[in-house]
Amino acid sequence: MLIRIFEENPNPRYIHQIVKCLKSGGVIIIPTDTIYSFACDITKPKAIERMAQIKSIKLKDASFSLLCQDLSHLSDFTRPIPNTIYKTMRRVLPGPYTFILNANNNVPKLFQSKRKTVGIRVPDNNIVRSIIEELGNPITSTSIHDDDEIVEYTTDPELINEKYANIVEIIVDGGYGDNEASTILDCTDDEPVIIREGKGSISNI
Repeated sequence: MLIRIFEENPNPRYIHQIVKCLKSGGVIIIPTDTIYSFACDITKPKAIERMAQIKSIKLKDASFSLLCQDLSHLSDFTRPIPNTIYKTMRRVLPGPYTFILNANNNVPKLFQSKRKTVGIRVPDNNIVRSIIEELGNPITSTSIHDDDEIVEYTTDPELINEKYANIVEIIVDGGYGDNEASTILDCTDDEPVIIREGKGSISNI
Protein backbone atom coordinates (compact mmCIF):
# COMPACT_ATOMS: atom_id res chain seq x y z
CA MET A 1 0.00 0.00 0.00
CA LEU A 2 1.38 3.39 -1.01
CA ILE A 3 0.47 6.28 1.31
CA ARG A 4 1.29 9.85 0.29
CA ILE A 5 2.17 12.10 3.22
CA PHE A 6 3.31 15.71 3.14
CA GLU A 7 6.26 16.31 5.45
CA GLU A 8 5.25 19.88 6.28
CA ASN A 9 2.01 18.70 7.88
CA PRO A 10 1.75 14.89 8.23
CA ASN A 11 -1.87 13.71 8.19
CA PRO A 12 -2.61 12.28 11.68
CA ARG A 13 -4.98 9.66 10.20
CA TYR A 14 -2.23 8.28 7.98
CA ILE A 15 0.30 8.36 10.83
CA HIS A 16 -2.15 6.37 12.97
CA GLN A 17 -2.61 3.84 10.14
CA ILE A 18 1.17 3.39 9.83
CA VAL A 19 1.64 2.99 13.57
CA LYS A 20 -1.13 0.41 13.70
CA CYS A 21 0.72 -1.53 10.99
CA LEU A 22 4.00 -1.34 12.93
CA LYS A 23 2.34 -2.49 16.15
CA SER A 24 0.95 -5.51 14.31
CA GLY A 25 4.48 -6.50 13.23
CA GLY A 26 4.51 -4.92 9.77
CA VAL A 27 7.57 -3.87 7.79
CA ILE A 28 7.30 -0.52 6.04
CA ILE A 29 9.37 1.80 3.84
CA ILE A 30 9.81 5.39 4.98
CA PRO A 31 11.49 8.57 3.82
CA THR A 32 14.12 10.14 6.10
CA ASP A 33 16.19 13.29 5.86
CA THR A 34 18.58 11.30 3.66
CA ILE A 35 17.45 8.18 1.78
CA TYR A 36 14.45 5.85 1.84
CA SER A 37 14.71 3.00 4.34
CA PHE A 38 13.01 -0.18 5.47
CA ALA A 39 11.69 0.13 9.02
CA CYS A 40 9.85 -1.80 11.72
CA ASP A 41 8.99 -1.61 15.41
CA ILE A 42 11.96 -2.58 17.63
CA THR A 43 9.59 -4.49 19.92
CA LYS A 44 8.63 -6.94 17.15
CA PRO A 45 11.41 -9.56 16.75
CA LYS A 46 9.74 -11.32 13.81
CA ALA A 47 9.49 -8.02 11.93
CA ILE A 48 13.20 -7.39 12.53
CA GLU A 49 13.95 -10.91 11.21
CA ARG A 50 11.80 -10.24 8.14
CA MET A 51 13.67 -7.04 7.44
CA ALA A 52 16.93 -8.98 7.45
CA GLN A 53 15.42 -11.54 5.07
CA ILE A 54 14.30 -8.77 2.70
CA LYS A 55 17.89 -7.48 2.68
CA SER A 56 19.19 -11.05 2.20
CA ILE A 57 21.41 -10.86 5.27
CA LYS A 58 21.64 -12.80 8.51
CA LEU A 59 20.14 -10.91 11.43
CA LYS A 60 23.26 -11.39 13.55
CA ASP A 61 25.28 -9.66 10.80
CA ALA A 62 22.81 -6.81 10.22
CA SER A 63 23.89 -3.26 10.98
CA PHE A 64 20.42 -1.82 11.45
CA SER A 65 20.14 1.63 13.02
CA LEU A 66 17.66 2.84 15.61
CA LEU A 67 15.62 5.88 14.60
CA CYS A 68 14.56 8.00 17.57
CA GLN A 69 12.28 11.00 17.90
CA ASP A 70 14.83 12.72 20.16
CA LEU A 71 17.60 11.74 22.58
CA SER A 72 15.28 10.67 25.41
CA HIS A 73 15.54 6.94 24.59
CA LEU A 74 19.36 6.82 24.47
CA SER A 75 19.83 5.22 27.89
CA ASP A 76 17.48 2.39 26.86
CA PHE A 77 20.06 1.14 24.35
CA THR A 78 23.45 2.71 25.07
CA ARG A 79 26.03 2.73 27.80
CA PRO A 80 26.78 6.09 29.45
CA ILE A 81 27.83 8.61 26.81
CA PRO A 82 30.78 10.98 27.34
CA ASN A 83 29.63 14.55 27.82
CA THR A 84 31.57 15.79 24.77
CA ILE A 85 29.76 13.27 22.53
CA TYR A 86 26.36 14.11 24.01
CA LYS A 87 26.93 17.82 23.42
CA THR A 88 27.81 17.11 19.79
CA MET A 89 24.65 15.03 19.36
CA ARG A 90 22.49 17.77 20.85
CA ARG A 91 24.07 20.33 18.54
CA VAL A 92 23.56 18.49 15.22
CA LEU A 93 20.40 16.45 15.83
CA PRO A 94 17.83 16.18 14.38
CA GLY A 95 19.96 15.83 11.29
CA PRO A 96 21.61 13.50 8.74
CA TYR A 97 24.03 11.82 11.12
CA THR A 98 24.39 8.28 12.46
CA PHE A 99 26.15 8.04 15.81
CA ILE A 100 27.79 4.68 16.57
CA LEU A 101 27.60 4.28 20.35
CA ASN A 102 28.50 1.59 22.87
CA ALA A 103 25.43 -0.61 23.27
CA ASN A 104 24.00 -1.85 26.55
CA ASN A 105 22.59 -5.35 27.05
CA ASN A 106 19.27 -4.56 25.37
CA VAL A 107 20.77 -4.31 21.87
CA PRO A 108 22.10 -7.89 21.48
CA LYS A 109 18.66 -9.15 22.51
CA LEU A 110 17.00 -7.01 19.82
CA PHE A 111 19.19 -8.29 17.03
CA GLN A 112 19.99 -11.82 18.26
CA SER A 113 23.67 -11.00 17.96
CA LYS A 114 26.73 -10.13 20.01
CA ARG A 115 26.64 -6.51 18.95
CA LYS A 116 28.56 -4.18 21.25
CA THR A 117 27.63 -1.02 19.37
CA VAL A 118 24.45 0.52 18.00
CA GLY A 119 23.80 3.20 15.39
CA ILE A 120 21.48 5.96 16.58
CA ARG A 121 19.71 8.43 14.28
CA VAL A 122 17.32 11.32 14.92
CA PRO A 123 16.20 12.20 11.38
CA ASP A 124 15.19 15.74 10.53
CA ASN A 125 11.95 14.54 8.95
CA ASN A 126 8.50 15.30 10.37
CA ILE A 127 6.92 12.13 8.93
CA VAL A 128 9.34 9.76 10.63
CA ARG A 129 9.37 11.63 13.91
CA SER A 130 5.56 11.77 13.97
CA ILE A 131 5.45 7.99 13.47
CA ILE A 132 7.94 7.40 16.29
CA GLU A 133 6.13 9.82 18.60
CA GLU A 134 2.79 8.06 18.19
CA LEU A 135 4.39 4.60 18.36
CA GLY A 136 6.02 5.48 21.68
CA ASN A 137 9.39 3.85 21.04
CA PRO A 138 12.17 3.97 18.42
CA ILE A 139 12.01 2.04 15.17
CA THR A 140 14.83 0.10 13.56
CA SER A 141 15.80 0.81 9.98
CA THR A 142 18.14 -0.05 7.13
CA SER A 143 18.73 1.77 3.86
CA ILE A 144 17.26 0.70 0.53
CA HIS A 145 20.06 0.14 -1.95
CA ASP A 146 19.42 0.17 -5.69
CA ASP A 147 20.45 -2.74 -7.93
CA ASP A 148 21.75 -0.26 -10.49
CA GLU A 149 25.54 -0.18 -10.83
CA ILE A 150 25.61 3.62 -11.01
CA VAL A 151 22.71 4.77 -8.83
CA GLU A 152 23.30 3.63 -5.25
CA TYR A 153 19.93 4.64 -3.80
CA THR A 154 16.44 4.79 -5.30
CA THR A 155 14.98 8.26 -4.77
CA ASP A 156 11.60 7.92 -6.53
CA PRO A 157 8.85 6.51 -4.23
CA GLU A 158 6.85 5.34 -7.28
CA LEU A 159 9.77 3.14 -8.37
CA ILE A 160 10.21 1.91 -4.80
CA ASN A 161 6.52 0.99 -4.77
CA GLU A 162 6.82 -0.94 -8.04
CA LYS A 163 9.63 -3.03 -6.58
CA TYR A 164 8.48 -3.57 -3.00
CA ALA A 165 4.66 -3.27 -3.02
CA ASN A 166 4.28 -7.04 -2.57
CA ILE A 167 7.10 -7.34 -0.05
CA VAL A 168 6.27 -4.76 2.64
CA GLU A 169 2.95 -3.68 4.13
CA ILE A 170 3.19 0.08 3.62
CA ILE A 171 5.36 2.38 1.51
CA VAL A 172 5.27 5.99 2.68
CA ASP A 173 5.57 8.42 -0.21
CA GLY A 174 7.12 11.53 1.27
CA GLY A 175 8.28 12.89 -2.07
CA TYR A 176 11.61 12.32 -3.77
CA GLY A 177 14.30 11.12 -1.40
CA ASP A 178 17.93 12.13 -1.29
CA ASN A 179 20.63 9.98 -2.87
CA GLU A 180 23.21 10.73 -0.20
CA ALA A 181 23.33 8.72 3.02
CA SER A 182 23.98 10.00 6.52
CA THR A 183 27.40 10.90 7.87
CA ILE A 184 28.52 8.11 10.22
CA LEU A 185 30.47 8.96 13.37
CA ASP A 186 32.12 6.39 15.62
CA CYS A 187 31.51 7.72 19.11
CA THR A 188 32.59 4.71 21.12
CA ASP A 189 35.44 6.78 22.61
CA ASP A 190 35.63 10.32 23.97
CA GLU A 191 36.03 11.98 20.57
CA PRO A 192 33.96 11.28 17.41
CA VAL A 193 35.74 9.62 14.47
CA ILE A 194 34.29 10.04 10.98
CA ILE A 195 33.59 6.63 9.42
CA ARG A 196 31.70 7.89 6.37
CA GLU A 197 31.22 11.43 5.18
CA GLY A 198 27.68 11.77 3.87
CA LYS A 199 24.99 14.43 3.83
CA GLY A 200 25.79 15.75 7.30
CA SER A 201 28.48 18.43 7.24
CA ILE A 202 31.59 17.49 9.21
CA SER A 203 32.25 21.18 9.91
CA ASN A 204 29.53 20.90 12.56
CA ILE A 205 31.39 18.18 14.43
